[in-house]
Amino acid sequence: MPQKSKAQSPKLPTPPLPIQPTTAQRASPQSKSASYRLPVEDPEFLHRDEVRGIRLQLEYEKPEILLREWGVRSTIIVFGSARMPSPERARAIRKAAGGELDAKAEAKLQKQLGYYQAAREFGRIASERGGAFAPVDRWRDNVIATGGGPGVMEAANRGAHEVGAPTIGFNINLPAEQFPNPYTTPELTFRFQYFGLRKMHMAMRTNALVVFPGGFGTLDEAFELLTLQQTGKAPLSPIVLFDEAYWRKLINFQFLVDEGMIRAEDLELFAFAESAEEAWSALVDRGLRDHAPPHHHR
Repeated sequence: MPQKSKAQSPKLPTPPLPIQPTTAQRASPQSKSASYRLPVEDPEFLHRDEVRGIRLQLEYEKPEILLREWGVRSTIIVFGSARMPSPERARAIRKAAGGELDAKAEAKLQKQLGYYQAAREFGRIASERGGAFAPVDRWRDNVIATGGGPGVMEAANRGAHEVGAPTIGFNINLPAEQFPNPYTTPELTFRFQYFGLRKMHMAMRTNALVVFPGGFGTLDEAFELLTLQQTGKAPLSPIVLFDEAYWRKLINFQFLVDEGMIRAEDLELFAFAESAEEAWSALVDRGLRDHAPPHHHR
């Protein structure tokens, strides 16, 4: 009996080579037209008013994805003036004045330098005790986060950086360009176009807030979180205002109660502190969990 031949697989046709565009085609008016660019490769299109909704979504998604990749589940936010001098800046100010300031200027400089040093110390304490060093099922809690700029923001990031903890900077585009301070973790340093999205990222994962003296920006950010808690839009989390004398001179909180603008119990949304250690203790007393082993306490 003759042996049956094995079935042969049909030979598939060789696909044609892709046609490469000629130099003339690449340089044609059609190819060079802005309308021909992919939308993601067209910055002029992405900055049009009509595409603002997409920009807002991207500005939300990028930090959210990267923070999750780093395992950042919660933060401690530190607000305060960008104008507080570092020790290095204080020395430069004195040098520019010929080595010595008048008594009033020196007193002001010393006070502001004290705020910087307290924020720096708080960044260290919170990073050592709050959980930034101790991921649980890959998640980190109570990571120090700031607006990413100079002054108090730099100080809090610096304290965390000096003990090797991750620390976040939520920077913002400003007319006078604000650059990130050198102490934020590079992979956790973000830049925003919209104040609203920046404040949203600050608020949405905060476990606690410490507010140092500051101006319009500090007040804006602090009252944003106070309002969210007062209205029940955000869960209650401890808030500490640093330097009671400053805040009571700046804002007559009791007047707001007396005039019926807020409830008396709204004043319980925050506490005051006079030192970095006192600020940490106030947060813990008001419900923030202290994660560190005893040998980390100083």
